[in-house]
Amino acid sequence: MAITLVNPEGLPTVDAYHQVAIASGSRMVFVAGQVAWGADGGTVGESDLAAQVEQCYLNIATALAAAGGSFRDVAKLTVYVVDWTPDKMPLLMDGISRAAAQLGAAPVPPATLIGVAALDVPEHLVEVEATAVLD
Repeated sequence: MAITLVNPEGLPTVDAYHQVAIASGSRMVFVAGQVAWGADGGTVGESDLAAQVEQCYLNIATALAAAGGSFRDVAKLTVYVVDWTPDKMPLLMDGISRAAAQLGAAPVPPATLIGVAALDVPEHLVEVEATAVLD
């Protein structure tokens, strides 16, 4: 495995992500920001943040598989959420948990959460991009 996830002593441990990813692989994979599009191009989970987060993570998994990788290879995630407020955290975590259950892996690499005013279309509530490192 090309990625080792670490929570160093002296930094808080957070359930949603690890503080550090140590990459030792030789191929980097950059996955474009994924929104809640199904394979048919339609939005999954309109008005449902948890469902959209789940779909974003599943889309990232599909993209990584095409490159020969999985969520275990992700070094960094950036999550953009429309009109973010802290009270949305349970919905975000629910979507991540649902995706993890389907993927058989907890996608908890280092992550940055950014609140934004809008995304590409009004029905998209979240977008997630990933950087992975493969052996």
